[in-house]
Amino acid sequence: MGASAETEAGGPRSARATHRRGAIGGASIARVSEQTGASTAGLPAEAQAPGFDTQHAHSARVYNYWLGGKDNFAADREAAEQAITANPGIVTDVRANRAFLARAVRFLATECGVRQFLDIGTGLPTASNTHEVAQAAAPDARIVYVDNDPIVLAHARALLASTPQGATAYLDADLRDPQAILRAAAKTLDFSRPIALMLLIILHLIPDGDDPYGIVTALVERLAEGSYVVLAHPASDIRAAQIAEMTRRVNERMSGPRATMRDRAAITHFFDGLDLVEPGLVQPQQWRPEPGLLSPPRVTAWCGVARKGRPAGRA
Repeated sequence: MGASAETEAGGPRSARATHRRGAIGGASIARVSEQTGASTAGLPAEAQAPGFDTQHAHSARVYNYWLGGKDNFAADREAAEQAITANPGIVTDVRANRAFLARAVRFLATECGVRQFLDIGTGLPTASNTHEVAQAAAPDARIVYVDNDPIVLAHARALLASTPQGATAYLDADLRDPQAILRAAAKTLDFSRPIALMLLIILHLIPDGDDPYGIVTALVERLAEGSYVVLAHPASDIRAAQIAEMTRRVNERMSGPRATMRDRAAITHFFDGLDLVEPGLVQPQQWRPEPGLLSPPRVTAWCGVARKGRPAGRA
């Protein structure tokens, strides 16, 4: 894709953007819709939009199905069920990853003073979205979401429900063009101050030939010292046979990029040059679990939170 369009809600800049482009549900998304051809009137219109593919599964919609959402189509549900047949634990796994996201964001906002979040590979809105968790802890938090799926775009207004003190924005952009993401995100985020870069269950959609490590390096290089990287990646070395079969079945049914699973050593490489915070690179349910909550014994992903340079000061 390469091109990006940006929408924002919350704060003075949002008021100017809304005035220029018109608001839907408190968030201006007209400019993004024009670029993708997507309708914001709801799923039936979305399905009729030129270039919108409902005949093949899409990763965001398959993930939505696993999380119990309704924003998916028959092809997505068939792929999701094929995955469940091959790897019955996948539903528990994706929910454990979602819980990790919430704990990581809460940790960064409350214990590390982070007030800016760049969430790439947003997916469809569900419970405990990044802005909800961050702004519950710090109402002045600013969040930029990035995705390039038209159906995610159609739901962008749900991601733009910012507190008055903070801001949220949505970018229609491709992770394979990190410079475009950085340019557009700078309209909302201050890159001279700490930012949490969120890369959860997205890098497996970047094949080795597209240099996923180079993409992460380009994003991290732009971050100020005291910034953090929050990353989760599906594992090829946990329940390996089940994961391999699940990946094969889903890839056969997917539109867009196919999944590339990686092992713990390969995922650790994404954190090169950064300081992993305790407990290091672990399975999602093992990362600072909340006392007393039951969690699955194994989850087929590796995740971690790492700091760039000095600890982030209170912002």
